Amino acid sequence: MSEAQPSPDAAVSPPERNRSALATLVRRASAGAWDEWRAAGPGHSSNVPVAHWQRFVETLGPAGWADLAVRHHRVGQRVQEDGATYNVYADGDEVARPWPLALLPFIVGADDWAQIERGVVQRARLLEATMADLYGPQQLLRDALLPASLIYAHPQYLRPARGLQPAGDQWLHLVAFDLMRGPSGRFSLLAQRAQAPSGLGYLLENRLLIPPQFREQFAELNVQRVAASFRALLDGLLRASPAGARSRIVLLTPGPLNETYFEQAFLARYLGVTLVEGGDLTVRGQHLFLKTMHGLEPVHVVLRRVDDVFLDPLELRADSALGVPGLMQALRAGTVVLANAPGAGVLESPGLAAFWPGVAERLLDERLVLPAATSWWCGEGTVWAEQREHLADYVVAPTFPDSGFGPAVAGALTPEERARLAARIDANPAAYTLQARVRLSEAPVWAGGEIQPRAAVLRVFAVADGTGGWRVLSGGLTRVAGGAPAGGVAGGASDPWLSMQHGSASADTWVITRGAVDDSTLLPRPLSAADLQGWHRSVTSRAAENLFWLGRYTERAENTVRLARLVLEALPGASAPALRLLGDLAVWHGLVPPGVPSPQQSPRVFERALLAGLRGEAGAGGVGHNLRRLRHCALALRERLSPEHWRLIHEVDRHFDQHLGHALAGREGRALVPDVQGVLARAATHLSAITGAQTDRMTRDDGWRLLSVGRQIERLDMLAHALALGFELRVHEPDDGFALLLGLFDSLITYRAQFQARREVLPLLHLLVFDTDNPRSLAWVARTMRDRLRKLARGIDADWAFAVTADFPQPASWDLAACGEADADGGHAKLVAALRQCCSAARALSDEIGRHLFVHVASSPEHRVWQ
Repeated sequence: MSEAQPSPDAAVSPPERNRSALATLVRRASAGAWDEWRAAGPGHSSNVPVAHWQRFVETLGPAGWADLAVRHHRVGQRVQEDGATYNVYADGDEVARPWPLALLPFIVGADDWAQIERGVVQRARLLEATMADLYGPQQLLRDALLPASLIYAHPQYLRPARGLQPAGDQWLHLVAFDLMRGPSGRFSLLAQRAQAPSGLGYLLENRLLIPPQFREQFAELNVQRVAASFRALLDGLLRASPAGARSRIVLLTPGPLNETYFEQAFLARYLGVTLVEGGDLTVRGQHLFLKTMHGLEPVHVVLRRVDDVFLDPLELRADSALGVPGLMQALRAGTVVLANAPGAGVLESPGLAAFWPGVAERLLDERLVLPAATSWWCGEGTVWAEQREHLADYVVAPTFPDSGFGPAVAGALTPEERARLAARIDANPAAYTLQARVRLSEAPVWAGGEIQPRAAVLRVFAVADGTGGWRVLSGGLTRVAGGAPAGGVAGGASDPWLSMQHGSASADTWVITRGAVDDSTLLPRPLSAADLQGWHRSVTSRAAENLFWLGRYTERAENTVRLARLVLEALPGASAPALRLLGDLAVWHGLVPPGVPSPQQSPRVFERALLAGLRGEAGAGGVGHNLRRLRHCALALRERLSPEHWRLIHEVDRHFDQHLGHALAGREGRALVPDVQGVLARAATHLSAITGAQTDRMTRDDGWRLLSVGRQIERLDMLAHALALGFELRVHEPDDGFALLLGLFDSLITYRAQFQARREVLPLLHLLVFDTDNPRSLAWVARTMRDRLRKLARGIDADWAFAVTADFPQPASWDLAACGEADADGGHAKLVAALRQCCSAARALSDEIGRHLFVHVASSPEHRVWQ
């Protein structure tokens, strides 16, 4: 949470059920700000709470009031359980912090909402008409109703979109408006979002978490529900789509490193659409397709969260890895709906604010209902010269995105800082917009064991219904300041509009309705038996590849942890063959860099190199590196993993890094081997739990089979390589070497249970190579991998799966006696050759799986396009 959570046992005195007592629950708003608790402006002497807050507290009662701290704690726990995060970027680092959700809702009365709704619908119509003109006849530019110098200089005015006719003749499908209530009590516009508005997923998370804490109050206040607006969004997209109701909708995300990735995955799950990245899509013949394990499947609607310039590297930003090559051509062909159409980012410029009234009169023949804060674009004529002396009265905002600076309250700067700012504006006035300073209204927020007034900004969403109309979602995403105003400025001098990146929190938004509450739902119609015939869940090629590597990195992490523990246990007194094997394997798996003296030459130097490399910071290899790659794969699969599974993967990486750091910073800077062994033991336990989650808690669908195939390929390659190298070095001959081979296969206890103290080659090979009841024997691994790949490919390309596994080594068919028979020189050349063939075959199969199931570049007819 944005502020420290009080103890669940904390409580304050419950209020009495009378108006004078209710008024004292919340301190008055700051001077000059509208008081949302009392519905009163500056200088108002009333101490009576507004009616809806009075009803809220009265229905809460003394017991409910005393319970607020517990409810606040419960909300924080649910946020953690849901894995709801907002990624904050500071000093080049990404920090995933829990979604900061306030306990008390932001409540909007019915009369206020009616005014907001009317103004937002009008603004949405205005943006739609402006888009059609800017990328069509451009009459607004010819008549100077919009400044051509601003429009054409804006990086999100996309010249390739000029002349585009979007499918369904709809440019915008979802728009958002940031509103504030000023000292007069009227709402006005602060900003608008038109290219890829964010927040709907967080709005849903807020709505799922807060009303259960206040069920009686939610019902008593007659709060409108939000599902109908999401249904209207989907219906509008389907109406615009050339495929109609049979359309496939996807949500295009920039990926798991985006600051709002959680809400994108959450929204996709709620809407029942596929979450995709740019690499999941491909354009073939001016049609858009989703790359899946079952082939290419057509896509008709893209609800995007990728910014304009990144959408198509062929025609827009060439270095973009977030978009889809050829997407602009598919849009021109009218085969796909993009919500919103490319080029909408230009509408978000604050420099256009002063021009919108004139544009509304020209395009709509209407005066704007929803006013906006006074703004001046410094690139226009003499504006900057006239306003320069009054710079302290304004918030200075960038006219264009990615300008290298954000909004700043000039009056909160020192005279020297303000002079430097004025000089920068002198040098490039068009890059700056002056916005009048306004006092944000202050809403009640539970913090520090009491209710405090905090500044608030309300984001409202409007969705196109596909018939030319707009619907305003009955709710919103409210941002509240993370603390009291600093220097009289909500959010501080560098955050006047309460950015989530700067520590603001969110509040659920309750809209009171006088009519009936809409009980619409997004639950689909019940499925029939016919619908379920041949039912399968599509797995995108990207998800398939990440599942494959999730399996490989889980196995690889387990193997490197086990190997590191064996090395530390063996040093320095192991036999020469055992030390050589461990040294070669440590270098092979990246635990120790090449060139370090071998454990035979200098055990202590080798040990120190191993300890230093456990974090894997120098590059590929190392336990830490494998754990980070495991977490990266899991992050890309967040929507497919259970919260527990994700938490285990996240925690093993974080805990290993923290605990290893403490161990490596031991006494006098020298790591204590027992401490490091303890860290590795905990990591091994954690990885065992992850393996259990993958084995027992995941649905056995094609994605799981691919994960399992990845694990078996990794296991076969590692174990066959270790056994081949062991027999090549004759490690099985000394007692400790014999035990070491069993330890590498994690089969020491099993061997002793079956063969007691026998130290013989045939029993060793039987257990490690031939025993199909041992999940770590090569025979079990190869058979399991082959069978699961063939079962996976039954609905994709069975002939391919049988072809690539037909000649795959099957150790179960080898001759045990021949494998155990020593050569004239005492070696086992045939066994070593067969084991190395297993390694080569495993790596070749991995490459073939990547080409056939992930990349989709083969020209074979088996890569079907589903119609």
